[in-house]
Amino acid sequence: MNFLREANKNCMNSSFSRNRRIKSLLFFIICILLAIAPHSLNKGLYELLFLIISLVVLSYGFWVVSRIIQTKSSKEKFIKDNLLSNLPTLDILVAARDEQNVIGRLVDRLFKLDYPSEKLNIYIIDDGSSDNTPNILNALSEKYSEMQIIKRDITAGGGKSGALNDALKHSFGEWIFILDADAQLKDDSLIRLLTFAINGSWSAVQLRKSVMNVKKNLLTNCQAIEMAMDASFQIGRSSAAGIGELRGNGQLLKRSVLIQSGLFNEDTVTDDLDVSLRLLLFGHPIGILWNPPVMEEAVENLPALFAQRQRWAEGGLQRFFDYGSQLILGKLNVSQKFDLLYFFLLQYALPIITLLDLVFSLFLTKTPMYWPISLSAFSLSAIASWCGCKINQEEPVLPKIDLFSMLLYLIYLSHWFIVIPLVALKMSIFPKKILWKKTLHKG
Repeated sequence: MNFLREANKNCMNSSFSRNRRIKSLLFFIICILLAIAPHSLNKGLYELLFLIISLVVLSYGFWVVSRIIQTKSSKEKFIKDNLLSNLPTLDILVAARDEQNVIGRLVDRLFKLDYPSEKLNIYIIDDGSSDNTPNILNALSEKYSEMQIIKRDITAGGGKSGALNDALKHSFGEWIFILDADAQLKDDSLIRLLTFAINGSWSAVQLRKSVMNVKKNLLTNCQAIEMAMDASFQIGRSSAAGIGELRGNGQLLKRSVLIQSGLFNEDTVTDDLDVSLRLLLFGHPIGILWNPPVMEEAVENLPALFAQRQRWAEGGLQRFFDYGSQLILGKLNVSQKFDLLYFFLLQYALPIITLLDLVFSLFLTKTPMYWPISLSAFSLSAIASWCGCKINQEEPVLPKIDLFSMLLYLIYLSHWFIVIPLVALKMSIFPKKILWKKTLHKG
């Protein structure tokens, strides 16, 4: 256990000294200057520059999206019979806080999965639940004696990362599979997931996330399309530059590699994004598996959506502020560094610059300057979403998409142009307290 504590200590000590507020403020100031500059200097020069940048954005974006078309179902690549008898030991970890609506359904599903029972260990971490979750777990433990419950006090700290690190002290499997409490899987998901990992020599794999309640309302419908877009980009980036990212729910990790990279960082609000970059820095790219998907609930109202997206945005920025110097000066190849820079600028810098550009334009009664780049970004999002919804998919089926639904979806995507600037500003001003602001699951 000492090496687990030491790995986590190393990760934590490096993270606490990274001056995120200063870096966030500097990033925000640079975005302000970039938004102001075209309105105060040579307009013609900037128009030409932005057209060139737009062409670069479209060129690399089209290259990434073109790689999506090569995606095929993993059913064609099952492990041979001689390997099925030698499957590795697998630990499933589920961090649960106040999950009374869904935890019973998940546990029932886990014990119906196709995987040798002697090689499968299921750990449920009750992370200080104040609802009926503990009672439900106690009842389930009588039904499933193999299930192991790890209880944490609500003051234990570390959020989801802390809960997962505590579970690692009790587990011993060669592979670790992490699920959210609202997750649902197909019976053969574990076999196919390990197949993909072993055949591809991956040390980490992320299942495509899909939405169970896609038909609930327009908001859940758009989130389903967004998940397809995200998985499409991830597969394209993995193929084009060797860059993939974990998404928290449905992520498979080789235990030894996770320990080598420093376990889960308890000083971040998105453990998955943080681990993704550290795996990359340690030379362990992440595989993305389209089929089978891991199913989960989408949030059903705007307040819940903005709360969730603020956490995602903050975690996304935190990782780049924490590991930026290593990404720039480290041993990543040129294509990887370009890919990371490309998506960092599009995901985090462009929303801030575009919003400020619009504000300055309205104030000065001038035409916005960054519209060619923003239009390029939205166009790529539309193409990736369209391709993602057309790729061979297993249930739940993705929404059918037409021009009208695509327009509504792009309007929905514009919420990031509010969330990112707001989060960057908050990170520049207020000190961060690591809290587990979990999404309410309704079941």
